[in-house]
Amino acid sequence: MLVIVALECAVFNLPFWTTLAASTDTSAAANTLGPGLERTESGMLKVTDPTRAWLEVKADGTSAYARVDLVDASDAGKSDKSSEDKQERPLSTFHLRLADTGHKDRASRAQAVSTASPRSRFVRTDAASTIRVWVEETKGAIVPIAAVRANVRVPFQWDWLRVAVLAFVVLLLMLWRPGSRLWRTRLDPSDGRQRRMLALTLAVPAVMTLWAVGWQIANAAPLSFHEPGGYTYDFDQYAQTADALLHGHTWLDLPVPQALADAANPYDITTRNRLLAEGVTPIYWDHAFHDSRWYSYFGVLPAVLLFVPYQAVTSLWVDGGLSLPTSAADLLIMFGFLVFACLLIVRLLARIAPRTSVASASMIVVFFLLATNASYLWFRTNFYSVPIAASLLFTCLGLWLWLGAIQPAHRVVGDGRPDGGVTVVADWTVADGAPLSLPHLAGGAVCIAANFGCRPTFALSALLAFPLFWPQIRGIVRGLASRRVRVCRALRAPLAIIVPALVVVAPLMAYNAVRFGGPLNFGSDYQMTVTDMTHYRLPSVDLPYMIVYYLLLPLRFTQSFPYLSISPTPMPQWAYYEPMVGGFFVLCPLALLAFLLPRLRHRVPRPYRGVLVVSLALAAAMVLIDALEGGLGWRYMADFGWLFALSAMPAMLRLMEGRDAFEPLADDEDETDDPKYRRVPLHRRAVRLLMMLVMFACLAVMIASCFVPGRDDSLTANNPGLFYEVRCWFVLLNFS
Repeated sequence: MLVIVALECAVFNLPFWTTLAASTDTSAAANTLGPGLERTESGMLKVTDPTRAWLEVKADGTSAYARVDLVDASDAGKSDKSSEDKQERPLSTFHLRLADTGHKDRASRAQAVSTASPRSRFVRTDAASTIRVWVEETKGAIVPIAAVRANVRVPFQWDWLRVAVLAFVVLLLMLWRPGSRLWRTRLDPSDGRQRRMLALTLAVPAVMTLWAVGWQIANAAPLSFHEPGGYTYDFDQYAQTADALLHGHTWLDLPVPQALADAANPYDITTRNRLLAEGVTPIYWDHAFHDSRWYSYFGVLPAVLLFVPYQAVTSLWVDGGLSLPTSAADLLIMFGFLVFACLLIVRLLARIAPRTSVASASMIVVFFLLATNASYLWFRTNFYSVPIAASLLFTCLGLWLWLGAIQPAHRVVGDGRPDGGVTVVADWTVADGAPLSLPHLAGGAVCIAANFGCRPTFALSALLAFPLFWPQIRGIVRGLASRRVRVCRALRAPLAIIVPALVVVAPLMAYNAVRFGGPLNFGSDYQMTVTDMTHYRLPSVDLPYMIVYYLLLPLRFTQSFPYLSISPTPMPQWAYYEPMVGGFFVLCPLALLAFLLPRLRHRVPRPYRGVLVVSLALAAAMVLIDALEGGLGWRYMADFGWLFALSAMPAMLRLMEGRDAFEPLADDEDETDDPKYRRVPLHRRAVRLLMMLVMFACLAVMIASCFVPGRDDSLTANNPGLFYEVRCWFVLLNFS
């Protein structure tokens, strides 16, 4: 706490302490305007000549900061009698460059000011006599500058967001430092104290999620936008789908222009551009158009589970019901994923490495969240993220249930047969001495099958059932071959997986068939986007480029906040790509440890070694599938990132814990605080320190990537106040 207070009060408020002696001389009440600027009747500035758009103000050198005083845009709009100015909206963010007219050799400073960020109004300058402030905007731009004041004092600011970030960093340092007690505490999922600590930790994001969801619902508004002469953007696809299902049909209740319906080939990009130029509207961007109706080609299951119940319940007091905001649904799903991701990793670690420490487990959980690209899905909470987030939730929940289906042998009632036979006792199936819980099997099958209605590529995770339950499969085959078990009993476990999966998948296939004529046709080929998707195929020459970009696209560092930028991804031929800051192994380098799995597979007990090997193979296959079917998408990393993360876990444990982590526990060993963990060799402490530093670097890159301009839904456009307030943490300290 002392460290946090010292950093907040002393370091981040350094501008306050250094300007206490500022003269605050405001004798230059009226700035000198350059010939490229003119005042409007509302008191704002209009750029008439960008090459001569500057202001000058006298400075006495007592403060390294100037303050930009703004005109109230709301009052200005009421008082401005100029019809020309009324047509021009003032910029909410504008760029200034400060120079010292007395020292021509000094480099000028380019800085941005946002009306949504009070702190950004304080701009840094080295001028000691006269400050020339250049307005770097286009001709005709209106900037709400009333005046620029020199010799100012920067006010003290206690920023709770910054304090929270500092507290998070300090907490991780305390938990992960090589001398932490957590390295001496063995992970024990049955320990009540550890369970309570996990619940307390998850309570923090739970409260944040509930607050954010409540705010989204209270401030909900239709997210439909139309550009004149362009497409109509409707981001309420899931709400539209829910409304359609409640009204008993599968198509969206959206208007269809007759000219579009009559077009010979509405998917042809030339035809669509001609229709748009002729003013045909609405043509909905990224909707599926089939048989003269609009559809959503995104997985329908989130609409069924969240949006339909919400609209149905709210219809009890609102005619027609209310639409659940997509961002609220995404946040709820992502919290569910967070919970079951933690539970899955804890259960898997307890199975493959019984002597894992709590510190290693917590580090691997954070690593798994980074590898799954969860930060992207929390950041971009629109309908693109919903099906991916839902599949991550269902996959983690399904695998957690399947791992829970393998129960300790002492829970079996009856005589298990060590010769590979099968004994079915009540609701347990025993094969090779390993019992199975049929309810867990069925529940896991339902969740894994649910991926078919979210993001279908995640349905390939069903293949993990074969290595996971291979001892049971082999035991069933041997029991049938030796005729020591009846067929009806032997099939209980397989049917516990197959039947629930069919109950989920069959209606979804029928839904596809009703809409697009085929059970496996999800309608993605009929989407109205940048090209004709009914005929588009990825050029073969682009495939190796996409694979390299997905995995190894390097970071591109800059000298200004957020010190990262979008990395270019040139292609030999046109293909879909989303702006990205780096490839998967660059953003999450510890995932490269997955390729050490073949050397460590013998340390992982069966059947989990097979699960991890198949995960690695599936990850490689998913990279190829995403490149061929989806193009280059930042969000698509979620398809394969979690698989690489699972495969990398044994190598991470080997580095942090040594080979002892994989040794089974003795029957009488139930103490979680093992004295043996206190005698850690120096090289092991060095490795743990290195792993901690790598994890902090990954977290820093992840946070910085959220502030990168030019990415989809960038903060500079969606939340400029947050962007420029955080930017000021570094700019005012002269770090940018």
